[in-house]
Amino acid sequence: MNRKRTPVLFLLVFSLVGLLAACGKSSNDSASKSNGSTNGTSSGATKLAATTLNASGATFPQPFYEQVIAKFSEKNSGVTINYGGGGSGKGRTDLQTGVVDWAGSDGIVKPEDVQKYKGPFLYFPTVAAPITVSFNLTGVDSLQLSPDTVAKIFLRQIKTWNDKAIAADNPGAKLPATAITVAHRSDGSGTTENFTKFLKAAAPTSFTLDAGSTVNWPADTQGGNGNNGVVQIVKGTNGAIGYVDFSDAKAASLKFAKVKNKAGKFVDPTLEGASAALAGITVNPDLTYNPLWADGDAAYPITAPTWILAYTNQTDKAKGAALKAFLQYIYNDGQAMAAEINYAQLPASLKEKGLAQVDKLVIPA
Repeated sequence: MNRKRTPVLFLLVFSLVGLLAACGKSSNDSASKSNGSTNGTSSGATKLAATTLNASGATFPQPFYEQVIAKFSEKNSGVTINYGGGGSGKGRTDLQTGVVDWAGSDGIVKPEDVQKYKGPFLYFPTVAAPITVSFNLTGVDSLQLSPDTVAKIFLRQIKTWNDKAIAADNPGAKLPATAITVAHRSDGSGTTENFTKFLKAAAPTSFTLDAGSTVNWPADTQGGNGNNGVVQIVKGTNGAIGYVDFSDAKAASLKFAKVKNKAGKFVDPTLEGASAALAGITVNPDLTYNPLWADGDAAYPITAPTWILAYTNQTDKAKGAALKAFLQYIYNDGQAMAAEINYAQLPASLKEKGLAQVDKLVIPA
């Protein structure tokens, strides 16, 4: 009787073993697929080794980076990312000397400076935003300025708010005779570089200085360190005017002028205006591009780009993996956060190019 039952029991046991094996394989396959992502998003990610990434540079995108770093760190508790700001010039210099693992820069590296770096590096575009022409003028809440007028104000050729050039840009406005105080960045700044590039392109006969991250402004102007330094001068001085990134200008409740664009329209600095400027950009093979003085009725003419710079060949496995995951996070979850902190998302095509650029990072085995 027991012999007759043996085949039946054998078949039952065999079937159960097969079923358990199949379940185990399915579970392992699922886990493998889940761990395939390294972008730090909620879809699942490979656990990153504990490490610290240090960075410095542009203050223009700093609020965006700080927000993205905080959210990325929630998903990757072993990774610490420190972003010190200090201006685009500082970021580029710190990357050259190896003080930081990546740099924030609103401007591209000059050809003559490429040899200063420790090897080839990559540009990763992150977001864009307007640079505002912010002002503080008692009794005046709305202002329109053409590029030529802006250039003459910053070169101190226009010194009072009731100057005929400002009046021509603002027909019917009651403008006081208040003296104009010009505020600018004192540090090496991508915001300065983009602002002066705009003036060179839009007012070439009026703006006679060279464009760059540092500029020899007239002696009777005032310098502030970082965007917040310019904010403090403008906010604390009746009659002041300065160029400030959109995020910091909004956070400080500054008033900012409409600026005449290439199509001849006076346009407010808005994310929509920045997106309109981005719509017509030409992207270079290295992912640099120029959205300043863009075509289009709705384009805001002082729309600035910004990039993360990092060495192509990473020398530390844990740092390289963390940097790759962080960049992937910027191009996924980070883009969705941009508008919340007053930055414009990248166009979809540029985002995809950015993700492809991330795969060019060489990380030690």
